[in-house]
Amino acid sequence: MIPLKDTIRARSFPVVNWILILANGLVFYHELTLSPLGLQRFILHYGLVPANLDWSNPATLYPIFTHMFIHSGWLHILGNMWVLFIFGDNVEDRMGSARYVVFYILGGIAAGLMQTFIDPTSQIPAIGASGAIAAVLGAYFVFYPKARVTTLILLIIIPWFVDIPAFVFIGIWFILQLFSGLTALSTPSSLNAGGVAWWAHIGGFLFGLLLAYPFLIGKQIRQWHKDEYWPW
Repeated sequence: MIPLKDTIRARSFPVVNWILILANGLVFYHELTLSPLGLQRFILHYGLVPANLDWSNPATLYPIFTHMFIHSGWLHILGNMWVLFIFGDNVEDRMGSARYVVFYILGGIAAGLMQTFIDPTSQIPAIGASGAIAAVLGAYFVFYPKARVTTLILLIIIPWFVDIPAFVFIGIWFILQLFSGLTALSTPSSLNAGGVAWWAHIGGFLFGLLLAYPFLIGKQIRQWHKDEYWPW
């Protein structure tokens, strides 16, 4: 399923969301300028390698933050930034820009910590914004469950465009992540199979799901959009 757009229009310009997209793009541009060996060193240095973390030495912990701005290729970054573009503006609109940037960064950190907790001895670097974006999806799931997500589904070679309720689209996505994560647990050598850190996605999503509303505490109440109500 490929999301194409949603039905919610942000009421304010998503300045932080665009800054995050730009920051990821600039880091990726830097990656493109590196030699293959230089890129490998860059990823090993700034990517999240659980086995390299020494909790008694704070100087080793910076990859918990930096890993979320590194991507492995064009499909990786374009896929992540497209999802962030579709869903992030609405979450920023609901939270406000200052709270949103804190939420995004903490969501990415929570995702990295979850992956580290599940596979603490892994020497494979975990990289990408998908854990932080999973937190954004968790918040969107809470805030805009009735929004419609125009989705492209490929039936062999036939494209099918369908509007899916956000809570269904994101719910299916999370179930797939959970299934893949549990499957990986049954075969530890596949925890990073295909380069996908499933438990980072799960951890980020749960962070967003549980902390979306707490991030609204003290925020001025505004009129809710009709798609913010749950359908039951």
